[in-house]
Amino acid sequence: MVDIDYELDEHIAILTMKNGENRFNFDFFEAIHKVLDEIEKNNEAKILVVRSAHEKIWCNGIDLDWFLPLSKSDPKEFKRFPFELTGFLKRILYFPMVTIAAINGHAFAGGAMMAAAMDFRFMRKDRGYLCIPEVDLGIPLFPSMIAIMQKAVPQYKFLEMQYLGTRMTADECEKHNIITRSCHKNELMDNVLNFARLHKKDPRMIGAMKELTYKHFEKIFEVDDHEWKG
Repeated sequence: MVDIDYELDEHIAILTMKNGENRFNFDFFEAIHKVLDEIEKNNEAKILVVRSAHEKIWCNGIDLDWFLPLSKSDPKEFKRFPFELTGFLKRILYFPMVTIAAINGHAFAGGAMMAAAMDFRFMRKDRGYLCIPEVDLGIPLFPSMIAIMQKAVPQYKFLEMQYLGTRMTADECEKHNIITRSCHKNELMDNVLNFARLHKKDPRMIGAMKELTYKHFEKIFEVDDHEWKG
């Protein structure tokens, strides 16, 4: 059973992923969508913060040990998964609140994309990398994944990350404006919450602005859907 919950600190909804390495599978998506639904319905919530209960890992992306065997055991579900993944990243991208990733450990592959889909990122400097290792896994990125990464990562660094599998430390990410701030472990959440308390924006306005800001993503997501259906 996937354990994901949230608490409200003033106007800040703090979502905590408590599922080990927080790898993506159907159960993870079902659980996190349920919590996101609850946060959207909470009229007191104005900002979303996402953190991990794991000491070393924020999110390690797709649960490959679960996903890869599906190609033989259940091909229909295997083909459905990319649509669920895209739908999840799209929801994070368009989520109608200011969103902040409190990256307290490694954010790899889909985890890095989830962080990139959020509006702001704070990252622990003493442990953890931002990395998309798909080049070493033999998995090419689809258009929406590329677009989401390019939203947060300058092109020259994104090419390194995509083609070389470069691991980015928090200090490197701050230097290249990928994250807002590199923080010591014990200061990460204080920095995140201090930032979040200063910004109490109307979710309706944020949602409307994101619809316009990311309108061009709609065609990109359509390309993905066409590729996966093929």
